[in-house]
Amino acid sequence: MVIESWKPEETFELGRKLGEKAKPSAVYCLNGDLGVGKTVFTQGFAAGLGIEGPVNSPTFTIVKQYDNGRLPFYHFDVYRISDVSEMEEIGYEDCFYGDGVSLIEWSDLIGEILPDHVITVTIEKDLEKGFDYRKITVEGM
Repeated sequence: MVIESWKPEETFELGRKLGEKAKPSAVYCLNGDLGVGKTVFTQGFAAGLGIEGPVNSPTFTIVKQYDNGRLPFYHFDVYRISDVSEMEEIGYEDCFYGDGVSLIEWSDLIGEILPDHVITVTIEKDLEKGFDYRKITVEGM
């Protein structure tokens, strides 16, 4: 599925719709360059899970857990992971295979430990179509 987003609110709304459909043990891999709207998408996703309050990227903590929605939500940002063994220290298996839903930014950096089935969301800019334009590709649903 390919969606064109022309403003951040549309990216948020797509995230919200996917969050509403998320099931326990689902793993979403969120890919895209810096500044493409991964955080906006994630905020929408969290809203779709019923999570209230601020949601921001866990760049320096690697994972943030939110328990105030209909499912536990594990938001990973593995951009600063230098070795996959760091994920074991965090206890990623409990997140990936538990009752919650995981969303992983920069998931290609930990590809060898991802479950066999993931849902991949890729966000891309195209400045020729405008500053706020995003092409969002969702695979694996």
